Amino acid sequence: MDLSLSIWHAAGDALPDKAPLLRFPLSRPHCSLSEAPLTASAPSSPAEVSKRRVRALVGLRLLEVMRDLDIPSELLEEEDTTVTLPRRLGLNDVVGRQIRSFREDARRGVRLTDPEIQDLFRLVIRRPDAEDIFFLAGQSLAGSKRPGWRRFLPKGMALALARSRVRRRLKTLFGRRIGGLGRGAFSLEGRGLLFIEADPGGEACALVTGLCQTTIEQATGHKASLTHTLCQSRGDALCRWEGALLEGAPEPPPPPAADSVAD
Repeated sequence: MDLSLSIWHAAGDALPDKAPLLRFPLSRPHCSLSEAPLTASAPSSPAEVSKRRVRALVGLRLLEVMRDLDIPSELLEEEDTTVTLPRRLGLNDVVGRQIRSFREDARRGVRLTDPEIQDLFRLVIRRPDAEDIFFLAGQSLAGSKRPGWRRFLPKGMALALARSRVRRRLKTLFGRRIGGLGRGAFSLEGRGLLFIEADPGGEACALVTGLCQTTIEQATGHKASLTHTLCQSRGDALCRWEGALLEGAPEPPPPPAADSVAD
């Protein structure tokens, strides 16, 4: 049975009184994944678009980060929370129901179609803190593996391990090869990626930045610097992320919400 999902499509921290809804069906059965790389700028065929390839965990992490950022650190004494809190998009009841739905979907192994996850991307980019949301969600999607003995590896071997882990993690989450690894210590690049298709402004690319940086740090035990050096949103021919190891141990990424699901 299809599950009709509704997400308020509103900008920033304020919800308009009559915010339009984003609606899309979500089928429960798990479908086989496509191995086709999403590196070309040509439009996907209808058959490709309808395939369920993106793990529901991606949508769950995006909405959890949005919710956590909207939780106020303090409330004004005269503030009517029954009015002000629901008007924060991340704390809206509709978003809360969607989080619970995605949580169950993630446990069941349900995957989303590209249009479904792109609807969520478009919801996020309406906010002024969109880039932060994508980056933090990317960090949490990297997983929680500890470097252990890997931190004693030579940097070249550690980076080779990190490149392999990034490639596998992206494919696991999005059900296809996302871009390709280039030359240098760490370089990932691709054209017409899922993120640019949904967000021509390029803010959604921060999800890849957060995921790659955290994965490199987990795989090597070193701090990492990752820069989105080229982006199609800025008129470049492709998107490229370049990284390098720094001295010192990395800061642990923010943990998922206590009521969330393991990745």
